[in-house]
Amino acid sequence: MNGKLTKDHQKCLLETLKDSKEAAAYLNAALEEGDNELFLLALKNVVKAWGVTKISKRAHLNRENLYKMLSEKGNPELTSLWAILSSIGLKISIDATS
Repeated sequence: MNGKLTKDHQKCLLETLKDSKEAAAYLNAALEEGDNELFLLALKNVVKAWGVTKISKRAHLNRENLYKMLSEKGNPELTSLWAILSSIGLKISIDATS
């Protein structure tokens, strides 16, 4: 696989995720898969797009803890997840499935 193509895709993805509506759709798609690791990866991409330092300041979270939270073994608490999403203008909602 061409490494340049992959880098260009990642760069384009991160640029797209700077838009709150695009970020919301991306995160919702990851949630629908029902895979925690996939959701964490999606959340990590959104945080990268907006800037880790910027998000940590807006969410009042320690930058290093934010990195740990978004790592493969990370497990963000609901309050941290809420703070991250709120910092980019998103919110969590619950919908009935039936």
